[in-house]
Amino acid sequence: MAITWSIFAALLYWVVCSRHGCLYSRSAPWVIALAVFSHWILDLVAHPRDLAIYDNKWKVGFGLWNYRDPEFALEIALLAVGIALYLVRNAMPAVRRGAVIAFGIVLVIVQIGDTNVPRTPLTDKATVIGVWVFYTLFVLVAFAVEKIGSRRKINGS
Repeated sequence: MAITWSIFAALLYWVVCSRHGCLYSRSAPWVIALAVFSHWILDLVAHPRDLAIYDNKWKVGFGLWNYRDPEFALEIALLAVGIALYLVRNAMPAVRRGAVIAFGIVLVIVQIGDTNVPRTPLTDKATVIGVWVFYTLFVLVAFAVEKIGSRRKINGS
């Protein structure tokens, strides 16, 4: 299914960008597909044996979650590398660069809290709601950060 989602994400990106005249390189849909698929690879490393391969019978996972400190270090390292790549590969005004770094710091603080603050286990429903709310919030903040310092095109100018 991870391959299917990866292809779907790449096709969706290609269709949306083609219809809206976005400028992108030919490799961009492939990068999107690899980014989506990499999530499954990272889950394979982190999860215990709970990732279903087929019909919820064959399950895999290397269990890095069982080792809190190395797992935390890997998550923060991946976040830092992602932010560094974004900053290096994109020209942007200083104000947006600062906002990207600030957002990265907020994400690290959230991860510290998620990793180290003890809490009672949540129900599956509460977990799903929390994930939807926070991921949606993070996407909206990232979208807003991306717009900081952008020049708007005004009719006739």
